[in-house]
Amino acid sequence: MSLTDAVLSGASPDELARAELPDRFTAAHLRVGDEGIFAEATDKDVRRTLHVGEVPMPELAPDEVLVAVMASSVNYNTVWSAKFEPLSTFRFLRSYARQGGWAARHDQPFHVLGSDGSGVVVRVGSGVRRWRVGDHVVVSPAHVDDQEPATQTDGMLSEAQLAWGFETNYGGLAQYAVARASQLIPKPPHLSWEEAASIPVCGGTAYRMLVSDRGARMKQGDIVLIWGASGGLGAYAAQLVRNGGGVAVGVVGSEAKEAVARKLGCQVVINREEIGIGDDTGDDPELAIKAGKRLGAIVRREVGEDPHIVFEHVGRATFGISVFVVRRGGVVVTCGSSTGYHHTFDNRYLWMKLKRIVGSHIANLQEMTEFARLFEQGSIVPVISRIYPLADVGEATRLVQLNQHVGKVGVLCLAPEPGLGVTAPEMRARIGEETLTPLRSVTAAVAG
Repeated sequence: MSLTDAVLSGASPDELARAELPDRFTAAHLRVGDEGIFAEATDKDVRRTLHVGEVPMPELAPDEVLVAVMASSVNYNTVWSAKFEPLSTFRFLRSYARQGGWAARHDQPFHVLGSDGSGVVVRVGSGVRRWRVGDHVVVSPAHVDDQEPATQTDGMLSEAQLAWGFETNYGGLAQYAVARASQLIPKPPHLSWEEAASIPVCGGTAYRMLVSDRGARMKQGDIVLIWGASGGLGAYAAQLVRNGGGVAVGVVGSEAKEAVARKLGCQVVINREEIGIGDDTGDDPELAIKAGKRLGAIVRREVGEDPHIVFEHVGRATFGISVFVVRRGGVVVTCGSSTGYHHTFDNRYLWMKLKRIVGSHIANLQEMTEFARLFEQGSIVPVISRIYPLADVGEATRLVQLNQHVGKVGVLCLAPEPGLGVTAPEMRARIGEETLTPLRSVTAAVAG
């Protein structure tokens, strides 16, 4: 019996260990020969560079596991990768490989993408202690060196910290993935494979940004302005704010997405058109201030106060507005810049009003574990809106590239259909199917 057949048949750990390991497997990957393909292109369509085909199976390092990936999901870093912007990710792989040893395997003429994944452990390295073949796991995207001193305080402070499947090879958009044992957390047993795969990148990142003592340290009653409140990051942020006793104020890009944001916990939802953000707003501090005044007036009208926290990941187009609109002594917490990395803002509103900017990146393993625990309590639920097979990963990523999605876009890898992988049906029934699938009733309206 092949290993893939064993996984799909629900074989025992002993049977999985005895099954034949394939020499090759199917994966969504980039090819180094495509690096210059968008040199003259105005529309850098990711479908041109995302290939789905066979790649060779790598050897495991002693501290690694091989995961049969049942499901994954699309993150914006897959869009960046497929556009080769701001840098080709093959540069990341070459840089990592220069460490030598096991890192050298990552420098290949292909790059297997994907920073999310859920599945079954099918092989463990000789140095792995806490995980066994047959374990159902979710893979954290934080690829850290557990022998570096800083990692013992916070893995995200590690100089060697890399984003799995973006700055490393053999990521989660594949039938099999290689991860360090220090990336694994137990899969919430009441979730399907695709639901569990939606947790790590966006959910863990939102948790660190808002709840962790390394982020904004949100407290009860805080007003939190969430840019992109219907997207993957924003959908988890809205739930965390609601769950933590805060007031979520979401900003979205269309009327259809307003319903999504409200469904997920935003008490107030603002359409970007009301603010008047133009193509040049992010480059002109005066325009940002004018837009910030409009936004601030709406927030005060609706909730009576300025935001304590701004949840920022849009970047260039909104950052100046965020710095202006957050209250005196407030926090802008940022984890990304999907519209551009170079931010322009009027610094007077930062220093003279004692505001803070906090940089945040993914989540350490403890934060990821704490966040996953909230799912088992029913406090937080998955935000999967659409599901694609691995063969159609280009279409799935294009949807994210054009911001035509809500929540998370799932990808089935080895799982033959949605809804599989639930091992605690009683827990699922207690939480409720409707509660666990909040975007099912609103996704069609947004897609339309």
